[in-house]
Amino acid sequence: MAEYQAQNKAKLISDVRRRFEAEYVTDKSDKYDPRDVERLQQDDNWVESYLCWRHNVVDETLKMLDESFQWRKEMSVNDLTEASIPRWLLEIGGIYLHGYDKEGNKLFWIRVKYHIKDQKTILDKKKLIAFWLERYAKRENGKPVTVMFDLSETGINSIDMDFVRFIINCFKVYYPKYLSKMVIFDMPWIMNAAFKIVKSWLGPEAVSLLKFTSKNDVQDYVSVEYLPLHMGGTDPFKYSYPPLVDDDFQTPLCENGPIASEDEASSKEDIESDDKETLETISNEEQTALLKKVNIIEPTFKAEENEKVDSKMKAFKKPLSVFKGPLLHISPAEELYFGSTEPEEKKALITLTNVTKNVVAFKVRTTAPEKYRVKPSNSSCDPGASVDIVVSPHGGLTVSAQDRFLIMAAEMEQSSGTGPAELTQFWKEVPRNKVMEHRLRCHTVESIKPTTLTLKHHAFNMSDKTSEELYLQLNRLLESNRKLEDQVQHCIWFQQWLLSLTVVSLAFVISLFYLLYS
Repeated sequence: MAEYQAQNKAKLISDVRRRFEAEYVTDKSDKYDPRDVERLQQDDNWVESYLCWRHNVVDETLKMLDESFQWRKEMSVNDLTEASIPRWLLEIGGIYLHGYDKEGNKLFWIRVKYHIKDQKTILDKKKLIAFWLERYAKRENGKPVTVMFDLSETGINSIDMDFVRFIINCFKVYYPKYLSKMVIFDMPWIMNAAFKIVKSWLGPEAVSLLKFTSKNDVQDYVSVEYLPLHMGGTDPFKYSYPPLVDDDFQTPLCENGPIASEDEASSKEDIESDDKETLETISNEEQTALLKKVNIIEPTFKAEENEKVDSKMKAFKKPLSVFKGPLLHISPAEELYFGSTEPEEKKALITLTNVTKNVVAFKVRTTAPEKYRVKPSNSSCDPGASVDIVVSPHGGLTVSAQDRFLIMAAEMEQSSGTGPAELTQFWKEVPRNKVMEHRLRCHTVESIKPTTLTLKHHAFNMSDKTSEELYLQLNRLLESNRKLEDQVQHCIWFQQWLLSLTVVSLAFVISLFYLLYS
């Protein structure tokens, strides 16, 4: 079945490419950027994103590609840089990427209060949206974003339906499959009618992605660590420019504690930790030799303990998926799985396999360098060989789904050395376009172990499917409860408004009656 689906997908992608070339490019070549046409022929994921959005209907996909490619040419999307955007727009902080939602999706912030309807600046603002989305799409091919539509402190001057429609079209036509959801925060009642129009633009499928929230329930989608203070969060982040706000991957902790983000410091730390390990190994061997003379049981006991640790590590390795890159195969492909109880279970493994004929240098970065120990974080892998990277939370810190790891790899020349000094110099000189990058999310696996009662495993053996169904049902009930509460609030507000109107009207009638007959 899976093989049939793969063949069918490949056939659809091939049909789209062939027909687009024959039916559109031939007649409209001047309306497309040649770089987009070339990418269409090479990037399967890009073609697939359009196909999926149009339910694998090739005719509809071709129309969508035509509209999208013409827009990309008109907006010069492939050439958008910081220099293309007026500096004041970058400085004001109305649009930027920062943080993650509870599902691990990047947050795309649109602070509406900074937007004033103005036909003279609307094109530049649209370019800013396109600049950020294109920048993200090139870095995170196919990974969705959550749009944070912050309407707090907005007034009538900020309502610009043309700009909203452009944002909707970006996700409907120009960047399909990139919208995870749109969290609309603190929408004024005056904009209710406007968002009814927005829903008609989105269509029935995308309407379900709209999440209207207030300070009370926005944490259902984004944890407090990535919410600003005015949303009830604890994120101390304050927008400033330059530089551009984006992921800040840094060198993680090594064995001897925190290190600076410079490669020189990383290499030095690796040398020190390697020396330390060597000394510890020698010391342990001497101690073991002495202990053998005194007690023959000790080594056997240690061997058994090591086997237990190894088995636990293997259990959490989860080599179920592999990312097949041009230089390295990386397992797992998307998520690092950490246990939540035992110290050994909290460790996760990243396995790198060199699929080239040369040595491949690699290094690991993370968005939370103070949280994690990584060993090794800066090394190399021989042709055809594999390297295991051990990742563990530092000092009992909590693993978060928002944390990210970046694996960077580049092919080295055969004459190059692989020592710390050579690796440091190599990373300084290697061109950016020669570096392979792959990102991993974090995921915590809850251990199912009885604490106070001894129960047989089959007594509470619930399948993952049943648990998921219960979880979804609970979410639906909570969602229904929230909607009911909102409806009650609206009814109370309407009653109060009606009562106020009645009192005012009655006062007016009495005053009029008094003036007429006094």
